[in-house]
Amino acid sequence: MIIDPSEYSFQDAHKLMTGSTVPRPIAIVSIISKDGEYNVTPFSYFNGICSKPPTIMFAPARRGWNGTEKDTLINIRDTEEFVVNIVSESFADKMVLSATDFEPDVDEFDISDLAVVPLQLVTPPRVGDSKINFECRLNQIVEIGDGTTGSGFAVIGTIALFHIDDEIYDDGRINLEKLHPVGHLVVNWFTCLTDSYKIIRKIKPDLIYPSNKN
Repeated sequence: MIIDPSEYSFQDAHKLMTGSTVPRPIAIVSIISKDGEYNVTPFSYFNGICSKPPTIMFAPARRGWNGTEKDTLINIRDTEEFVVNIVSESFADKMVLSATDFEPDVDEFDISDLAVVPLQLVTPPRVGDSKINFECRLNQIVEIGDGTTGSGFAVIGTIALFHIDDEIYDDGRINLEKLHPVGHLVVNWFTCLTDSYKIIRKIKPDLIYPSNKN
């Protein structure tokens, strides 16, 4: 089967996208508005970009029923700060509670009973339930599409500070078995890291990596 997305509604294209790009890591993003109101919302169009500087991106789509921008995007544009919190199985239910599109003055931390923890470098709080948090400063916002329903934005942020729970930190690496990360599949369906295997990647003998000091 060959499908031309220009002949599909964005809802049908979305089903193909989310059903194919799986599992997707989940960023639960916490922000503060210019009026000092908290907001926390999960996004599963999320991933890393590079490591120097450590940079991540997530993609808040426009609202599916009227094409308006989401509160998270508006507040990040205003404050240029946000926090990415990695979702573990232990608080996945709370994460889902925060996913509802509430009015801007509703504090999703209260609705979902997620713990609020102040931070060192940025104004938004981190989610205390999360074992990994990234204090981020906005790098840029890239608009994708024509501004109608189904289009969206790529929010790119530079990580200014990592917060890693001592329990999952293992000699410079993250212990995934202790992190228990949650991935998103399709609507209402999630997955956990229950099985993994190793494939050794071959490296050219003459390949020289640059020094970590550079």
